[in-house]
Amino acid sequence: MTDWCPIAKVYDPLKAGSIDGTDVEPHDRAVWRAMCARYRPNKGVAGDPLLTLFVSRLNPQTTEDKLNKVFSKYGDIQRLRLVRDIVTGFSKGYAFIEYKEERSVTRARRDANKLVVDQHEVFVDFEQERTLKGWVPRRLGGGLGGKKESGQLRFGGRDRPFRKPINLGSGPAQEWGGDGGRGRDRTRLADRGDRHRHRDVEWGRERRDYRDRERDDRRYRDRR
Repeated sequence: MTDWCPIAKVYDPLKAGSIDGTDVEPHDRAVWRAMCARYRPNKGVAGDPLLTLFVSRLNPQTTEDKLNKVFSKYGDIQRLRLVRDIVTGFSKGYAFIEYKEERSVTRARRDANKLVVDQHEVFVDFEQERTLKGWVPRRLGGGLGGKKESGQLRFGGRDRPFRKPINLGSGPAQEWGGDGGRGRDRTRLADRGDRHRHRDVEWGRERRDYRDRERDDRRYRDRR
């Protein structure tokens, strides 16, 4: 794992479901569903994916005009699409913005992330569907980020990057924390010592209780 990176270079649903990208089994049904999905990017989507930003966590009342006004200050916009429900026409809370120049994309991603628009703090990142190999959307159990309340957090993206695994190393001696397993052995011995001390304390308490009962019994017999 010497090539570890906090941001996923290829989308793997199993790794995305793990805080450090090391899970070997899916921990929820959504991860399993994403692993079984055979998703293909929508070929009908127009525009250059390398010049397109994904903007989410929008206020349901935010309009295309408002987004255009906010994001046009970073550069000339080629295309803007606020995703709406096909039946109700209501906003789904996310949009895609394509710029004419790469520097505009870079600037907007850097400066517009966590910007407050209509009382909502928005999230801004590069488009993933057509640029990240293996991508599976949220509706199929994939995606990136998410809320703790959902119980389906996905890691490896800008919002929730992977945490560095504690056993990250380049050789056998580093496999268990860089000391050939000695640290792990010390921890095990410490735990064992704690258990022994706890057992001794309990045993000592039981012995004191037993002595107290014996003393009380003797005093009772003497009085009789």
